[in-house]
Amino acid sequence: MTYAAVTSEVVARLGTLVGEENLSTAQAVLDLHAHDQSFHAPHRGEVVVWPQTGEQVAEVLRLANSLLIPVTPWGVGTSLEGNPIPLHGGILLSLERMKRIIEVHADDFQVTVEPGIGHKDLNAHLARFGLFFAPDPGANASIGGMLANNAAGIRTVRYGASKDNVLQMRVALADGRLIRVGSRSVKQSAGYDLLHLFVGSEGTLGVITEATLKLHAVTEYMGAALAAFQTVADAVQAVVAIRGSGLDPAALEFIDAAHAAMLREAEGVNLTDHPTLFMEFHAAHTDALAMNLAMVQEICADLDAVHFHATTDAAERRKLWHARHASYEISVRQFPGKKLYLGDVSVPISAYPELIGYIEQVREECAVPLYLIGHAGDGNIHVEMPYETDAEYARCADINARIVRKAQDLNGTATGEHGVGLGKAKYMRYEHGEALDVMQAIKQTLDPNNILNPGKIFPHDIG
Repeated sequence: MTYAAVTSEVVARLGTLVGEENLSTAQAVLDLHAHDQSFHAPHRGEVVVWPQTGEQVAEVLRLANSLLIPVTPWGVGTSLEGNPIPLHGGILLSLERMKRIIEVHADDFQVTVEPGIGHKDLNAHLARFGLFFAPDPGANASIGGMLANNAAGIRTVRYGASKDNVLQMRVALADGRLIRVGSRSVKQSAGYDLLHLFVGSEGTLGVITEATLKLHAVTEYMGAALAAFQTVADAVQAVVAIRGSGLDPAALEFIDAAHAAMLREAEGVNLTDHPTLFMEFHAAHTDALAMNLAMVQEICADLDAVHFHATTDAAERRKLWHARHASYEISVRQFPGKKLYLGDVSVPISAYPELIGYIEQVREECAVPLYLIGHAGDGNIHVEMPYETDAEYARCADINARIVRKAQDLNGTATGEHGVGLGKAKYMRYEHGEALDVMQAIKQTLDPNNILNPGKIFPHDIG
């Protein structure tokens, strides 16, 4: 597909739509929006546009579609698979300035927001109502970005991913239509489920301009637990046992021994040099919380845990989770001058031991630095591999390809939460088969000129 360039005339027309103060062609601004936090190579757009309303988003898309100019939506750039990199240049559509909280529907446990607000900023506001938005990918990702990538995080095991916590959205289409999908009613059976068609579509079908989210009451009683094991296999078996026990952890995370050592040294948390599970439990009563912590301790002891520690102290619990959230940045600092190749596969929980066993086998065969960390409670694992040279990058890519294929063969997926973006498109045909053709047909229907985030999700550009 051949796209049109963003000329000075186009920039002027964009200025009339959003205001000249809400766009920039400065090289420093283009560079800032040329890459996310992934290892993928940066690409610059030709102009950055900051719309203020959904109507402005729609008008920008209408103009771009008429001129055949690609448009790449941007949240805050915290994604990890190259999802918002403007691969074909064109318009970088930044939603960073659309961050209003439109209305808190406290009695309905809902909130309506614009897409640019960070989920941590949103939860700071919701705390005064005793409510919170559950998905937590770690970084202060924007709500629009989280929905576009179906982000998940540490609490997915109990509260679900972004797709499970959205009720209604307003979406701008490639041709400039501005539509509302879903409903504020929790039960919805009227027609096709267009809401979830756009969730996880990574800005390739439309641009989210508003969302009504499902909220939960802040739990009064919360406790955290750490369990360390002699081997990775023992830790993974504990994950399966905990999930099968009837316990309902709010978070169940796995880190290998190397990560445990890094977090202890960087954050001062009480970790040993062993594969470790991070757990959190929420309860409506202190006795229920105590029972959950006692039960998980018993399960871990039966599986030969070498260390167990539980706490109901809020400050200590927050310190533990701060360390877990900071693990990626700590890993980056651990290898100065290098980049991290980050994998993201997920399998059914029953297949988790086989997947982790296979990754351990690959690590032994290849004799490369390879670190494991993930949301074990829902079968997700991230494989981190530091690299510096092109040869090391190629080796990381080969290892990742083997791990992805193993996950897919175990009825899992190439990406559990980071999205397809640039890196996972090559695996989509094997995972989806003829269903990928249906996805492409939907893309062709909603975006026939392929202007919306081209180069993402599909193995090659369509159109």
